[in-house]
Formats: sequence, C-alpha cells, structure tokens
Amino acid sequence: MLPTSPPIALVVEDDDHIAQLLQFMLSREGYSVHVAQEGRAAKSFIETQPPPAIVLLDVMLPFFDGFQLISMLREQPGWRSVPVIMLTAKTQERDVVRALEADASDYVVKPFQPNELLARVRRLAKVKP
Repeated sequence: MLPTSPPIALVVEDDDHIAQLLQFMLSREGYSVHVAQEGRAAKSFIETQPPPAIVLLDVMLPFFDGFQLISMLREQPGWRSVPVIMLTAKTQERDVVRALEADASDYVVKPFQPNELLARVRRLAKVKP
C-alpha cells in the first residue's frame, strides 16, 4: 500500500504567536500546515491550491478580512464543502451571525482552549491524519 500524504490545514492568522501555536497543534495531529499571515497570501492559496481538509480563519487580517476570504473560498470549485473555523477576538453576536451566514462551519473566540479547538477540528475535518 502506498503511503498517503497528510491532510492539509490552512491557517490564516496574522498574529505570529497564535499562528505558531496553531501550526504546532495541527502538526502534532498529523496535518501538513500552510500558514498565510495576511489576506493576500490566503487569497493566493485559495485560488491556486487544492482544497485543504480544514481552514482556521481569523477575521481581522491585513488586505482581505476573514469575511471576504470565506466568500472567496466558497466560490472556488471544490472548496464549498471545506470546513472553516472562524477564530477571532470578535465576540459580538452580529459577528458570529455574520460568520455563520457566510457559511463558516464553526466560530471560536480567542483566547481559545487548545483541546477544545482540536476537538472541533476533529469533528469537522473527519479525516484520519
């Protein structure tokens, strides 16, 4: 049997510390992690790469925000069913509603609990890294 490549996780996060933490957590879960630290890099990934197993998407980003990016990715062939967890410091109900109406799969407020976030990733990604 041929070895399978690890599932891809796209992390879109402009805070270096949080991006490194997410990369570490997801790598330990068996994911190959691609980090985009601003909206243009995320847009480029969305437009040129095959859909990942999961996307963790910050809302407040330079160039394109998380709401713009989720709209872009949902328009890409194959990306419609990719689970997207919005990961943000925005706690207002209107922000949660806006994210869910934009077809986010889940909404997690920072600071987050690592084990809870991983449980959400496992539930949504449904892959065996």
